[in-house]
Amino acid sequence: MYTGIVQALLPITSLEQKTGLMTFGIRFSDALREGLETGASVAVNGTCFTVTHLIEDEVFFDAIAATLEISNTSELAVGSLVNIERSAHAGAEVGGHILSGHVIDVATVSSVVDSENNRKITLTGDAGWMKYVFNKGFLALNGASLTIAEVNGEQFSINLIPETLERTNFSLMKVGDPVNVELDQQTQVIVDTVERVMAERYA
Repeated sequence: MYTGIVQALLPITSLEQKTGLMTFGIRFSDALREGLETGASVAVNGTCFTVTHLIEDEVFFDAIAATLEISNTSELAVGSLVNIERSAHAGAEVGGHILSGHVIDVATVSSVVDSENNRKITLTGDAGWMKYVFNKGFLALNGASLTIAEVNGEQFSINLIPETLERTNFSLMKVGDPVNVELDQQTQVIVDTVERVMAERYA
């Protein structure tokens, strides 16, 4: 489980491409690495990865073909900055909202507008899941829990304050960039239930 509060912005330090598999490493600080063991879960840009091994301060992960197909993990290179969150412990404060780290797709950045102390990013989503995206609702983008500022057809916008921009890779985003999306599970359940009830009622 994750909370959508990014703990660190770190570069990819090593990367190896294999057939159907990508192995990559990230150097963690002592504080972030505390208690971390092989088999633990870490969200990298919002995607849940299992720690495969550790060499000193470098933590390694494997991304399989299925993950590469639906996330922006395939776009990573050595030096790419990624949002990191360790899995939450029981009793941890949920500052964002509860996440599983199961990215369902990427949205594409369609515009970036900067103003004083604010950045507005508009993204284009897929019609198959945009029905779960609502004005003033929330979802996770690259692992960060964010409130949706506006929805217009298959596009939605988010507003980012300086604190979020400083702690995440949203400050680096440009038009055309793919961003990992995890939908709010409660919203999905409500929408699907309403659709099923309406379909049964008017069948």
